[in-house]
Amino acid sequence: MQDKAKAGKSSNLIRGATGDWEVVVGLEVHAQVASKSKLFSGASTAFGAEPNSHVSLVDAAMPGMLPVINEECIAQAVRTGLGLKAKINLRSVFDRKNYFYPDLPQGYQISQYKQPVVGEGEVVVDVDGVALKVGIERLHLEQDAGKSIHDQHPDYSYVDLNRSGVALMEIVSKPDLRSAREAQAYVSKLRTILRYLGTSDADMEKGNLRADVNVSVRRPGEPLGTRCEIKNVNSIRFIGQAIEAEARRQIEVLEDGGRIDQETRLFDAAKGETRAMRSKEEAHDYRYFPDPDLLPLELTKDYVAKLERGLPELPDEKRARFMKAYGLSGYDAGVLVAEKERGDYYELMVKDGAEPKAAANWLINEYLGRINRPPMDWLVQWSTPIQRPWPVATMGPISPSANSAIVQMVSSGEISGKIAKELLEISWELGPDADPRAVVVERGMKQVTDTGAIERAVDEIIALNPDKVAAVKAKPTMLGWFVGQVMKASGGKANPAAVNEILKRKLGI
Repeated sequence: MQDKAKAGKSSNLIRGATGDWEVVVGLEVHAQVASKSKLFSGASTAFGAEPNSHVSLVDAAMPGMLPVINEECIAQAVRTGLGLKAKINLRSVFDRKNYFYPDLPQGYQISQYKQPVVGEGEVVVDVDGVALKVGIERLHLEQDAGKSIHDQHPDYSYVDLNRSGVALMEIVSKPDLRSAREAQAYVSKLRTILRYLGTSDADMEKGNLRADVNVSVRRPGEPLGTRCEIKNVNSIRFIGQAIEAEARRQIEVLEDGGRIDQETRLFDAAKGETRAMRSKEEAHDYRYFPDPDLLPLELTKDYVAKLERGLPELPDEKRARFMKAYGLSGYDAGVLVAEKERGDYYELMVKDGAEPKAAANWLINEYLGRINRPPMDWLVQWSTPIQRPWPVATMGPISPSANSAIVQMVSSGEISGKIAKELLEISWELGPDADPRAVVVERGMKQVTDTGAIERAVDEIIALNPDKVAAVKAKPTMLGWFVGQVMKASGGKANPAAVNEILKRKLGI
């Protein structure tokens, strides 16, 4: 990748009625910590439970109940900071962020303000082959609020406190992003890192990863403009749409002679627009002060070092290894490591004997496309409790060894590329226990490499089409017609290379 040391040097400019504008984006990403219990209580964090069934006395803010820090949540935050190449603060403080809302029973949120557990770091993002370095301002821990439900009764709103007290990591970026595309790439990369680390499942559909998007616009080279914050955007697609809609809105206001008010806004995905929610709060509005029920959090260097030694291989490191060890292009390696399960699946194919480049081509160009092709009823069909050495839910019902066998048979000439695609569909229907080699034998799918049999088919096609013979001698590019006829006559089993060679010799091309 080409290195782009500073964002903003790209050509991500928006043309307005009176000239060019530059978009400046910063993101506050909230990731739910992977932990079985909440940040300050032992209540479960399991998804999908009955409303208010995972609520402890601490979560409900009953009088006299004191918070107790969940050590696993601290460890997960430190691991994330290390994965972001960030400074780990050995001393941090939990604060009370005071505001009133019905789903916040305490009347304040326990968060971190001036002394977070993780300081500055960096994420490197690939945007169209260019390496963009995005600065991380901080990562702090905080407890989530409950959920207000407004659509179950016309006259009442309900409150579900199951999420109250769930641990969140708020990862705040510097304003280094200059387009919706860059912001989407950043969130995708951040989600990948979190999943590799195992510190969050980052499942946006469950609300376990969401973003507050800060957007401002300015003329190129001018100081930063007034920013607006778009709250709780819950998909990467919507993040891009929200940035584009808000940037267009701000440009129109400024070009009409108006001014941008600093405010919090919501994104309406159905209308493709943002709308005002409330004026933007400042830190003093929340009256932050250290939580008197929690002592400062103090970590040791040995504790941090132990966590660092236990970190897994991260996506950038894996990508570099794939390129060096397997001779893959940067693009192919990037596609394979974008999801941890995908990279692991690929390595199982190679371990089983598939040639690395051929395995990458097959996985990227054929198999991943099959996984994502509707209908997706296979998800239900093969979602069994049987433990398998690959994740069926994300990587489909064909095992790495079965896909490796298909790749090896193509490489050895046992089957053609066309037959390999047919074999993929048959193996898909057979499911996780499919044996492609046995299928090839049972169904007579082996490629015909007997030159005598191919020559007989070629002679027959030539004899039946004298007009085409004359034409191909005048225009050799018509050879493909003869190849197609021979392949058709052989049921797609003839070796294409042998067919081409024999046709050229017989036709004198």
